[in-house]
Amino acid sequence: MKVCFDTFGCRLNRAEALALEAGFLARGWTTTDSHADANLIVVRGCSVTARAQHDCEKLIAHLREKYPMKRLIVTGCLKDRHNEILLRDVKPATATRTARAYLKVQDGCNGTCAFCIVPQFRGKSAAVDFDEVLGSARRFLDAGYREIVVTGCNLSQYLSQGRRLPDLLAALAELDGGTGFRIRLGSLEPSPVAPETVRAVAAHANICRYLHIPVQSGSNRILGAMRRPYTTREVTALVREAENLMPGLGLGCDVLTGFPDESDYDFLATQSLLTRLKFNRFHVFPFSERPGTVAAQLPSAVPREIRHARAREIAAQGETARTRFINGFKGKTVAIVVEDEKRLAGWTSEYVWCEVGEERARAYTHAHARGRTIRRRDLVEIRVREMNGHVLVGDPV
Repeated sequence: MKVCFDTFGCRLNRAEALALEAGFLARGWTTTDSHADANLIVVRGCSVTARAQHDCEKLIAHLREKYPMKRLIVTGCLKDRHNEILLRDVKPATATRTARAYLKVQDGCNGTCAFCIVPQFRGKSAAVDFDEVLGSARRFLDAGYREIVVTGCNLSQYLSQGRRLPDLLAALAELDGGTGFRIRLGSLEPSPVAPETVRAVAAHANICRYLHIPVQSGSNRILGAMRRPYTTREVTALVREAENLMPGLGLGCDVLTGFPDESDYDFLATQSLLTRLKFNRFHVFPFSERPGTVAAQLPSAVPREIRHARAREIAAQGETARTRFINGFKGKTVAIVVEDEKRLAGWTSEYVWCEVGEERARAYTHAHARGRTIRRRDLVEIRVREMNGHVLVGDPV
């Protein structure tokens, strides 16, 4: 029996798909990338934006039309609850085919953000048991992984056995028994636990120097309308502390443009905040009305052309910030987990793609054939020689 997976959206969806795939393999199934060859097709959908949902639904419609007799399961953040019953007999397992491990520690969200439909699919926040998380991490390390990506729907809401996200990160980081590995935090919502989380990251050298913060807007008026549980003051304080504790860290953000009643002044406030705080990796989305959300019913809608124009402006601002950040790596030594053996390429701790290049990688491997050969998943150091756009290029140390 063969199963095919199509996965949309975030790291959490990816983590769940990989674990489910491993569960099928444990039951004797094989995986395939071909819909035609599959006995079962599993689509892990995403509904965060109208475009994401449209792409998912377009694929689902295509599959149902082309393969009407095949079993098709839709799950993730775009569920067909009847078909999900078919997955109950398959227990998720430790995935082993990726270069980096994806560790799901939390699901759902207690937030009531006006624009978000995700809690309707994933429900209230629920944490994976603290000891179970550590056990999963140990299995990943035993399988040879050297980077574990901690994922969840809203990681700031993690709570198990009285322990929160900072406690979990510290415990994961301290699993190192001399093997050399690192932890990457998926995303960090501005919240009461966020400052302590930043301090936990800074206190452990093997937690990646990258934070992704869903800011959404730099206007307190719009943040209030969005029902976001923080103000720009808290965002500023969080980022300033992170920068002080970890100079040179990678700093990503989510930005939503054109929320109902967003004025030119509100938009300028967002641009100003992103500049002041030196974010260097932007995820930008124009607002889209999600049926079933509070925001879909709000008056004073911003015209779609303005939403998209503002998104393009923020994206261009992000490109400039990214280039400035990338250029600061020349001559430095960075650590990567190898994902592409041919090019000796992977992500740095700061979440910048870095590569040696195929020709230099081949020469290096040949020169060290009698010694250490670098393989996929290895954690290696690269001295940055130059930049190719937003890619670092260097040589193994």
